[in-house]
Amino acid sequence: MAMRGGGRQKIASMIPHLVKSLQKQPLDSTHKLPSLRRTFSLYDQINLIDTVPDGQLRFQGYTDTGFTINKVNYEGSLLIIENKIMSWAPKKFSDITPESLSIFQIVRPVPEILLLGCGRNIIPASPELRKFIRSTGMKMEQVDSRNASSTYNILNEEGRSVAAALLPYGVTE
Repeated sequence: MAMRGGGRQKIASMIPHLVKSLQKQPLDSTHKLPSLRRTFSLYDQINLIDTVPDGQLRFQGYTDTGFTINKVNYEGSLLIIENKIMSWAPKKFSDITPESLSIFQIVRPVPEILLLGCGRNIIPASPELRKFIRSTGMKMEQVDSRNASSTYNILNEEGRSVAAALLPYGVTE
């Protein structure tokens, strides 16, 4: 559909006003997580799922100090197993030890994968921790906490047996 010259000028003259109005809007300190359904690229996302099935957890956002899951804000580190949320003791990455994850010695069935959210940065796990995770029969994926929570959503939606051990995103060591 062709636009006449006067229409283009009107639209072009509105752009500076639109930009100024967007700049005046306050920034939200809560970060939204990427959609479960993606189109075009990782950066152009459209959410095609508006509801969460009963009994299923879904991360909806994160802050430097916690997470939003199913519209509830949780502060601090979290351990999620079988769609159950637990507060988790580690406050920094060096606090993550086989003892802090010892629940996986008794959980049955053993989750297929453990998503280890390291905070803001990916930090390599100690050989001792990797050996412990292997001994449980799980695979471990270490990523920053933002990506760990997004990956949890995707795997959980697929019906995969997934667990997550997450430090808040603001943790940097």
